[in-house]
Amino acid sequence: MTRIAIGGFQHESHSFAPRPTGWAEFVKPGGFPPVQHAATLVDTLRPTGVPSAGAIAAAEGEGVELVPLAWAFANPAGPVTREAFERISALIVAALSDALDDGPIDGVYLELHGAMVSDDFPDAEGEVLRRVRAVVGPGVPIAASLDPHANKTAAMVAFSDVLVPYRTYPHVDMKQVGAQAMRLLLRMARDGSRPAKVFRELDYWTPLPGQCTMVAPMQDVMAERARLNEAAGVWELGFCFGFPYADFPGCGMAIASYADTPDQAAQAAEALAAFIAAKETEFALGVATASEGVTRAMAKRDGTGPVILADTQDNPGGGGHGDTTGLLAELIRQDAQGAVLAPMNDADAAAACHAAGEGAEIMLDLGGKSDGAALRVTARVEKLSDGRFTLSGPMGGGNPANLGPSALIRVAPGVRVVVVSRKMQAHDQEIFRFLGIEPAEQKIVAVKSSVHFRAHFQPIASEVIVVTAPGPVVADPAVLPFTNLRPGLRLRPGDNQRTV
Repeated sequence: MTRIAIGGFQHESHSFAPRPTGWAEFVKPGGFPPVQHAATLVDTLRPTGVPSAGAIAAAEGEGVELVPLAWAFANPAGPVTREAFERISALIVAALSDALDDGPIDGVYLELHGAMVSDDFPDAEGEVLRRVRAVVGPGVPIAASLDPHANKTAAMVAFSDVLVPYRTYPHVDMKQVGAQAMRLLLRMARDGSRPAKVFRELDYWTPLPGQCTMVAPMQDVMAERARLNEAAGVWELGFCFGFPYADFPGCGMAIASYADTPDQAAQAAEALAAFIAAKETEFALGVATASEGVTRAMAKRDGTGPVILADTQDNPGGGGHGDTTGLLAELIRQDAQGAVLAPMNDADAAAACHAAGEGAEIMLDLGGKSDGAALRVTARVEKLSDGRFTLSGPMGGGNPANLGPSALIRVAPGVRVVVVSRKMQAHDQEIFRFLGIEPAEQKIVAVKSSVHFRAHFQPIASEVIVVTAPGPVVADPAVLPFTNLRPGLRLRPGDNQRTV
């Protein structure tokens, strides 16, 4: 019987985010399972929406013996600490070593992100893959799924046999991509084949709002990628959009092409690179200020659904802490009506609400733990929760959420806030529903997110407005104080004068 090892280590690291990512963040992540060891990995991940769930289903459907290693996820934030990186890497490698004592391993599947930076390893996934390769040797195939925000590097490509990124942003195909990575791995394990590889870095990057695959130009790019992937001999044409907040030479967009022959791989990679180059100026998408966004939302009168305001620069999915108050202050200042914001990550405020009880009115210094800019509000506590619920949206359906003590508070006549104790990006309507709020019935829904919210919220929206308020996930990453990017990388699409 074919024996396939399975494990994972997911983190998206923002080099300039205010808080590092330690072991505790992997033990209690919001919206995802906690650290899994070999004994619990398969049963815990099988019903979730993570890539490993798709890989597990594909393997079990083929009668494969799965050999679980370890799996860990933490929400995006600052670089992973030395302790956390070494502990999780050690769990994976030790379990793999133990598995080899029980017999040969025919392949290794890893669920990785691709944009992890640690204290010691700027290309952290490259290091994880290097360690795994060192244990299993050159003869055992290694396949990994990646988030398309991966800063894919030459080392990652070199130490693996195939890397399969998601095709969507919002990421609604994680399970499908995990299954595809497993299918390619089984192909290699069973017939001994290996694809030729071509790696191609692109010379400009795009900010997060321009990377959404639901709209042009990325929608067109991914359609072309799919077409080119059907060419004769092509196994996988993987395009990663990059995560433009990681300060190391591998940061940026990249293509890894896999095919029967080097020529086939190169032709697919070069064709996609040329298509992306031709779309460059279309990636320079505009955003509104918080003031402009709230004004537009309040003026909307057609009643076809809520206006969605996306607080992109405090996106917990990009390294924000989910606790800045700029957009909330603007909603209060303009006396918005029928507005609700989620989530405000403030464990102290949540604890104060629970101590006061439902119906109480209390003074709070809300949010601002990451930037020192708390907002003083008089809050009426409308509803309390332990923060446990199950996601139902296209991205995370089936995933357990545990945001700790949580509260729904009213901070102005027309403005309410969902306060939680652990951060999570607002990519699922359940982050409102678990406190009794039905998003479709609101006039204004403010979410801490850049793009992922679109999968579950855009279908109910009368309009979507991406707004900028103070926060670390800046809409224009070119303003950050980078010092380690590779020469010649242009930081704004269409701005040929802006080089590193």
